[in-house]
Amino acid sequence: MNGVFELLLWPFLASLVLVGIHVYFGLHVIKRGIIFVDLSLAQMAALGMTLGILLGHDPIGDVSYLYALGAALVGAVVFTFTRGMGSKVPQEAFIGIVYAACSAAAIVLVSHQPEGAEHIRYMLVGSLLTVTPAAVIKTAIAYGIIGLFHWLARSRFLQLTFRPDKPMAHTRLWEFLFYAGFAVVVTSSVKICGVLVVFVFLVVPAVFAALITDSIARRLIYGWLFGLVGSAIGIVMSYWLDTPTGATMICVFAIMLLGVIPLARRQAADR
Repeated sequence: MNGVFELLLWPFLASLVLVGIHVYFGLHVIKRGIIFVDLSLAQMAALGMTLGILLGHDPIGDVSYLYALGAALVGAVVFTFTRGMGSKVPQEAFIGIVYAACSAAAIVLVSHQPEGAEHIRYMLVGSLLTVTPAAVIKTAIAYGIIGLFHWLARSRFLQLTFRPDKPMAHTRLWEFLFYAGFAVVVTSSVKICGVLVVFVFLVVPAVFAALITDSIARRLIYGWLFGLVGSAIGIVMSYWLDTPTGATMICVFAIMLLGVIPLARRQAADR
């Protein structure tokens, strides 16, 4: 029993770290209507990491991480300057184009590699069970710094998302800082759990919370609780069923969200 606890402890702690920051960014993403921006940035990070690996760098080393971060920051610049074009082209169109192009580029890069298919699978669902304590601690510190910055500048970031019509100085700079922090978070997360799990951590708890309450503070709390419970169930089920952890967690999150929809419909009818 102790062996099982030790095996699942660090994946669970990693999930808590990921959920903590992704639920916050998820609230922004849902409100802005850019649902797939996380998926697109994550795919850019995966493309950068793929390039680093093909150039001979360690997949979990610092150089590969810098390739991934550089690619994600390029995405941050693109999304910063495309947000104001909504009157002509919805930003989701650019987000989708970036995702498709980066996915295709990653496939092209690994098409002649003997383990290309395995690499693509790893980029999608990661390997959460093999996460190391050092990786969890390093990621928690990085996310803590980003979270502190967002807390100190919360009036700016909340205004960008929830009151975009209100005039604000240096709007473009604050937009870039939002996407740049998001890029750092996504890049670190992809290394741990893959593109699809990152997307689910971002969107599903935030959608659940938005269905339950309109309060920003309560959305954070409900989203964190949803992520905590879903992560615990997903990790334990993947161990019992001997299934891939990332894919199992995605299924658990989806089933939990579907179970909440009838409750949300009743709440909406009572209002």
